[in-house]
Amino acid sequence: MNAFFAAWFLAMVPVLAYPEPQGAKPSADSLAAKYQLTASRIITAALAGNDGYRKLEDLCLTIGHRLSGSPQLEKAIDWAMAEMKKDGHESVRREKVMVPHWVRGRESATMLEPRAEELHMLGLGGSVGTPPEGITAEVLVVASKEELDAAGDKAKGKIVLFNNVMPPYDPQTGSGYGKAVHFRGRGAIYAAEKGAVACLVRSVTAKSLRSPHTGGMGYRDAPVKIPAAAISVEDADTIARLQAKGVKVVVNLKMEAKSLPDAESANVVGELRGSTLPDEIVIISGHLDSWDVGHGAHDDGGGCVMAMEAINVLRKLKLTPKRTIRVVLWTNEENGLAGGKTYAADHESELPKHVAAIESDSGVFTPTGYSLECLDKDREAVALEQMHDIARLLTSIGPMNIDTGHSGADVGAMKPGGVILMGHSVEGSTYFDYHHTFADTIDKIDAKKLDQNIAVMAVVAYVLADMPVRLGEIPVPSSP
Repeated sequence: MNAFFAAWFLAMVPVLAYPEPQGAKPSADSLAAKYQLTASRIITAALAGNDGYRKLEDLCLTIGHRLSGSPQLEKAIDWAMAEMKKDGHESVRREKVMVPHWVRGRESATMLEPRAEELHMLGLGGSVGTPPEGITAEVLVVASKEELDAAGDKAKGKIVLFNNVMPPYDPQTGSGYGKAVHFRGRGAIYAAEKGAVACLVRSVTAKSLRSPHTGGMGYRDAPVKIPAAAISVEDADTIARLQAKGVKVVVNLKMEAKSLPDAESANVVGELRGSTLPDEIVIISGHLDSWDVGHGAHDDGGGCVMAMEAINVLRKLKLTPKRTIRVVLWTNEENGLAGGKTYAADHESELPKHVAAIESDSGVFTPTGYSLECLDKDREAVALEQMHDIARLLTSIGPMNIDTGHSGADVGAMKPGGVILMGHSVEGSTYFDYHHTFADTIDKIDAKKLDQNIAVMAVVAYVLADMPVRLGEIPVPSSP
C-alpha cells in the first residue's frame, strides 16, 4: 500500500461510522429483501469451495514479489491475463502504464561503535544509494521533527534516526500507522535540511521479531538527496537506548539503490459483462505490484484474487447482472500510483458511467464491511443508506460496518470524476505485523477468511451491478 495516499486510510480508523442494526427484518421493497435468495446462493457457493486460494498460492509461490519495473511483475501480469481468460471472462486485456523503476541492489547497515553488529535493514523505495564504501557517521536519534529542529546543528554530518514509535493496535482508534509512517515518507527531506548525510527510520510496525519494514519515500523538490533506510524496531530501540546513556553510536550504511528510466507495465482488466446496461461499470480491484520482499500475499495478492474470484463465482452460478462488473488489477500502487492515475486519465470520458469503484488493499482477514466516499456528498449520503441495506445480506458471514471517509489508493484518482469510491474493510489488528516485510508470505493467509472476503465482494459487486437504480441515486416513486 502506498504511503503517501494511504497513511490515514490504512490506519483503519472509523472516521464516520454509522452502525446499522442488521438483525432487523428488511422491508419488502428493500435491496436486502430483493436479493436475499441470490446473496445466499453466492455466499454458499463461495464458502463451499472456489479457486481463490489456488490462484493466490500460484501467484505467491511461482512468481513471488512483484516490484514495479521488475520481470516478476510482468510475469504476474501474464499470469493474471491467462487466469482470467481461462475462467472465461470477457474483454481480458492489458492497459499500458509507464511506471517508476527503482532497483534495490545490495545493501547493509553495520553498527561500528560502541561494538560491531549487523543491523536488520531495508532500503526505502525511491532512495538514492551510497558511495561504494558506504556512509560512515555518528547517529543522532530523534523521535519527532520537533526534536530534530531543536537539535539545530547537531544533525550536520550525522545519520539521523527517526525513532518514532507506532502504538499497539486499538480496536477503537486503529493502528496508528498514519502518524508513524510520516517519517518514512519525508524523513530524508527533514534530515537533509539539517545537513545530515543519511536517514534511518524505525520500521512502521507495533510488533516485531527484528523484521525490517520497507515502503515508499520521496524527495519532492529537495535540493539535496540523502540515502534512506528502515531498520528493525529492536535495532532502533538499541541505538536510542545507547544515545540516552551518552554512548556514541557510529553506523556504516551501504546501499546500491538507484532509479532507472520508467518502464512499461500494465493494469490487467477483465469483465463480467452486464446484460442490459453493459456500459455502466462497477469496478472491483486490488493492486498486483508489491514490494521486493516476501510474496506480497496480504499486500496485495489477496486483494487481486478476491476480485478475480468474485466474478468467477458469479459466472459459475450463471448470474449476470444488468451492469458490467470490471476487475482491475492495478500496477504500481506501492511506489507511484501510476496504474490508478493512468486508468482515470484514459477512461475520463467513461467515468460518469462508473457506478462504483471498490478496492481491497488491507490484507486477507475477517471481512468487516465497507467505507465509501464521493465528491458529491448528497450522493454519498444516499449510497451510505443503500450500503447499509446491502450489508444485511452479509450477516451470515459476520457483522458489517458501513462508514464514510476513505476508500483506496488506486481508485482515489477517480474521485474528481464523481465516482463513488469504496474500500473493502477487514479486521486490521495484525496487518502491520507483516506489511512490507519478508514475512508477507502465503502461509500467513487463512484460506477460509479468503473465501469469506470473496463471498462478500461477490455479493456486493453483484447487487451494485444489478440494483434497480445506480448507487447514490434516489428511486423515482412510481405513479399511483
